Amino acid sequence: MSVLYRSDAPRAAAWAQYFAEVAPDLDFRVWPDAGDLDEVEYLIAWQAPGEFLASLPNLKVLFSSGAGIDHIDFSAIPPQVQVVRMVEPGIINGMIEYVTMSVLALHRDLFDYVRMQPSGGWDPIEVLPASARSVGVMGLGVLGQAVLDRLGTFGFQRLGWNRSAKQIEGVRCYAGETSLAEFLGKCDILICLVPLTDATRGILGQRLFAALPRGASVINVGRGPHLDQQALLAALDSGQLSRAILDVTDPEPLDPNHPLWRHPRVFITPHVASMTQPETAAPVLLENLRRHQRGEPLSDLIDRSKGY
Repeated sequence: MSVLYRSDAPRAAAWAQYFAEVAPDLDFRVWPDAGDLDEVEYLIAWQAPGEFLASLPNLKVLFSSGAGIDHIDFSAIPPQVQVVRMVEPGIINGMIEYVTMSVLALHRDLFDYVRMQPSGGWDPIEVLPASARSVGVMGLGVLGQAVLDRLGTFGFQRLGWNRSAKQIEGVRCYAGETSLAEFLGKCDILICLVPLTDATRGILGQRLFAALPRGASVINVGRGPHLDQQALLAALDSGQLSRAILDVTDPEPLDPNHPLWRHPRVFITPHVASMTQPETAAPVLLENLRRHQRGEPLSDLIDRSKGY
């Protein structure tokens, strides 16, 4: 029985060292030094091409090395192979940091002051208390709930929307398509953290933007295909939206000549909101692997029927 790591090469050494020190009984291999592929029962990977999966006849579990799984072609994965998404403290803390930074920058008008600085502008903007601003999160999974919990420490009015019902203390929760418009109508700042599925592709579009209060802002830390880019540009130019912070785009990176790069009310970062950290991810994955060995249910198992 072997564990094969085929993911971020620069971090492979950290993963290998952890398994060597903590789980010396496991045969931990790093691609391309995979040895006999018939012996591989556990795969840690970001990309899992179908032809490669076909070369692993005894694979039992595919552990995604990231929180998202929309890049995985489930049709290429044998039905008996379980797929697990990565949920670990490093990813959660990174997302909390990035979203908190973004919300506070919007709330305290940081981008307006950055624009003023080259000309020596000194034009104070009225400071509103956080309690006067409502922040909504679409997608109430582990990351969405963690973000809302942290934002609560500042006193923001917090709202959440999810396809299935959730109850979160201190958060006004909405569920399902029928409540989406009501939820959006109360969001001064909207954060997208829904999984990317056929149902959510393009969800950040004209219809959604029109349902937000005029002058609202959008933060997309989900996936690039969630966003209708032309609809965003139109909403910004019309004043329906005031600003957008995008950590994800489609494609990645955007063409250097894409208008989003040059739009004065768009801020783009290169998909860095949250990253898997080996020192916190390896222990979580190892514990999940041990659960499988003991015949216990896996944590953070993907429901193929839902796509997340």
